[in-house]
Amino acid sequence: MSDDEGFDEGYDGPATVLVDGESIDVSARLAGAFDPIAGRYHWYGRVSAEHDLAPLAGKRVSLRTPHGTVDTALADLDPWGRARVEGFGTAPFEVATSLP
Repeated sequence: MSDDEGFDEGYDGPATVLVDGESIDVSARLAGAFDPIAGRYHWYGRVSAEHDLAPLAGKRVSLRTPHGTVDTALADLDPWGRARVEGFGTAPFEVATSLP
């Protein structure tokens, strides 16, 4: 990752959820921060799809963006049907590795 000024850490765009051999196109809004107490990066966000994600709530899935693929779970559906995703370590988006 370069030291680009104005870099917003996170991702807002198309993604794919891979579950039980099926690919589901979703829209993802993801962010994250380094947790100094845990000593690792915590990323989190929500995904939404054209169809209902409720039947997949609680399932382990892979989330793929143009920047990478991670394992996570679809959880905590909000009133708009968006599922929460989160993880520790490598994020499915670019993360700045140096201070500006």
